[in-house]
Amino acid sequence: MDRDRLRALLEQVQRGEIDPEAAVDRLAHLPFVDTPHARVDTHRALRQGLPEVVYGPGKTPAQMAEIIAIQRESGLSVLVTRVEADAAAQVLSLVPEGEYDAAGRLLWFGPEEVPVLGKGLVLVVSAGTSDLPVAAEAAGVARRYGNRVELLGDVGVAGIHRLLASSEQLRRARVLIVLAGMEGALPSVVGGMVDKPVIAVPTSVGYGASFGGLAALLGMLTSCASNVCVVNIDNGFGAAHVATLINRL
Repeated sequence: MDRDRLRALLEQVQRGEIDPEAAVDRLAHLPFVDTPHARVDTHRALRQGLPEVVYGPGKTPAQMAEIIAIQRESGLSVLVTRVEADAAAQVLSLVPEGEYDAAGRLLWFGPEEVPVLGKGLVLVVSAGTSDLPVAAEAAGVARRYGNRVELLGDVGVAGIHRLLASSEQLRRARVLIVLAGMEGALPSVVGGMVDKPVIAVPTSVGYGASFGGLAALLGMLTSCASNVCVVNIDNGFGAAHVATLINRL
């Protein structure tokens, strides 16, 4: 249930097109539905404007399919993150109307084309090719959330001329998601080039002293660029969620 569906339902009751008891039955799934393995939040789109997203790791294909079915029965689109190819194939055998994005490891159950609700461009900027899995997650989630998205890849500070050559694209964006591993310098550089929010995503890419993304995280948290904020290591989903909220303001 989201705001538009709820408003339409109440208007139908007001016009006498739907019996109040039938409307109560439809609303019975608010605010969540109990299943054997989860309490599925069908109320989140109404509260927050964006539906609940399913985190795939740790769930069996059957558990994911169960949650997806409940959300679909409630009239919601469903996004499942961090789903490996084998598990995705099993889920799609149980709930076949979905679509799998292998690059971003995303399962999507909803319209093929999502209406664009964001006011401007969300630009996903990736330091290196090794950061692309997280960048693809961020870009895929942002698209499914109704944003116009572009991906600018392999523009890390080790060859900063590659980034400078794309300065016009950087300035066109309304919100930027910038990903980097190693020492995590790229968001600070981008932040110094634009007057827009920069959401920094540290990735777990790098040699031993990068500590699985911790060095990048700390570098981004201590950025000298005042328009940079930071999400957790490898959290492309979280960056896309925040970017969506900003882009709708």
